[in-house]
Amino acid sequence: QVQLVESGGGLGQAGGSLRLSCVASGSIFSINTMGWSRQAPGKQRELVATISSGGSTNYADSVKGRFAISRDNAKNTVYLQMNSLKPDDSAVYYCKANLVDITTTGNYRNREVWGQGTLVTVSS
Repeated sequence: QVQLVESGGGLGQAGGSLRLSCVASGSIFSINTMGWSRQAPGKQRELVATISSGGSTNYADSVKGRFAISRDNAKNTVYLQMNSLKPDDSAVYYCKANLVDITTTGNYRNREVWGQGTLVTVSS
């Protein structure tokens, strides 16, 4: 069973920084794109940033210049460095991975897997 586990959320101050981590584990053959999305109360889930297996990145306009996504392929881990935090950044942050896993019967399958989310609260 493949799972993603996020960590690093918590309480931050406006103008401050937080760093999120997400580790993928299980019967993983390969990981393609990894990314972070967020959902604030009463709002739709928003894509924050993505990073390809080769390191190409994309960001939502709302976080460009403030957030940085990176990954360590050897550790199946993706990070989100969040700087210059704003109260509007408060949300549950979810990690996502598009990957190929290996089933119990030895088959390979493409999957989109999400983490359980980690709460980020930014105080003004």
